[in-house]
Amino acid sequence: MCQAGKIDEALDKCYSLEKQTRLASDAISTGRLLVCIVDILGELKQWQKLNEHLIIMSKKRNQLKQAVAKMVQAAMKFVNEITDEQIKLNLINTLRAVTEGKIYVEVERARLTKILAQIKESNGLIEEAADVLQEVKVETFGSMEKREKVEFILEQMRLCLAKKDYIRTQILSRKISSQFFKEEGTEDLKLKYYRQMIEVDIQQDEYLAISKHFWEIYSTKIVQEDPSEKRNALCNLVVYLVLAPYDNEQKDLMHRRMKLRDLEALPEYIQILKTFTTQELVNWNDFHCAHEKTLRKETLAFACSAGRERTQRAMKALQERVTEHNIRVISTYYTQIRLSRLAQLLYLSVEVRAPSFSTFLYI
Repeated sequence: MCQAGKIDEALDKCYSLEKQTRLASDAISTGRLLVCIVDILGELKQWQKLNEHLIIMSKKRNQLKQAVAKMVQAAMKFVNEITDEQIKLNLINTLRAVTEGKIYVEVERARLTKILAQIKESNGLIEEAADVLQEVKVETFGSMEKREKVEFILEQMRLCLAKKDYIRTQILSRKISSQFFKEEGTEDLKLKYYRQMIEVDIQQDEYLAISKHFWEIYSTKIVQEDPSEKRNALCNLVVYLVLAPYDNEQKDLMHRRMKLRDLEALPEYIQILKTFTTQELVNWNDFHCAHEKTLRKETLAFACSAGRERTQRAMKALQERVTEHNIRVISTYYTQIRLSRLAQLLYLSVEVRAPSFSTFLYI
């Protein structure tokens, strides 16, 4: 009938048969008929009629869940085929209305929402894109594949980062288990996740956490096979580890990282680690002059792209780590010491640094 141009007659016939199969609780036949109607309207580009059909059919009395799911899936294939943005948005919004509150089409609704967010982002509506995507709690979906869930959450994190909502990004990150990245074929997602986590932790200067993130990146097979990426990850994991406040974990990690064979190709970074793991006093000015150029050129913490304020904080933190190290060394040789002598050994001025000594005396 469609080939003969009798579109309305064909649709009326489908509607009549759909009613019979629906009332007979024949889910398979009802689904086929609903898909047939969607295909007819979609291929003819009758988008307004298609939207009306989707709403009407989903609200029919005793409508079958399986049939609605088939209808939605059939309509979704036209979303990517439509080039007109407004028509595409109308179809997406219609399908989102049809799938709202229906667990059996929750995956389809999530995919539609993701497309909607992409459209909003392409139009510069970052906050709206992030907000609409936050509505979907894919971690509760039992029917969605684990990889797709992680991809969805990573997209939520990315949009939150784009609008500088770091707290929400941190909350979302906890929905992804690090155990997932041990599965085969997840390395691309692992890299995305840890790179986003670096962006989050950089905001609060969580140096130890950032070092661990770079370690995970370094340990990834893709990075191991790329000399440039591997070097970048190694340099950064060492520097952020050194920047981290001293504690037993940080101390242990420094000794373990020094044993990395790949570090043999980076003698300057081995030397930086040795500086903080040997019982010798460090002259800050000498240390600064020896390594500043390399640190600014090769590491994220001191790069110009990080911003002046952040690099200044990192440099101040590095100087504090040197001072802390020197105090630990001094404490092995002295039980009592005059402030003037302490300042001399720390290569600091009493007048400038006396008020801040107390900060380091509890190390």
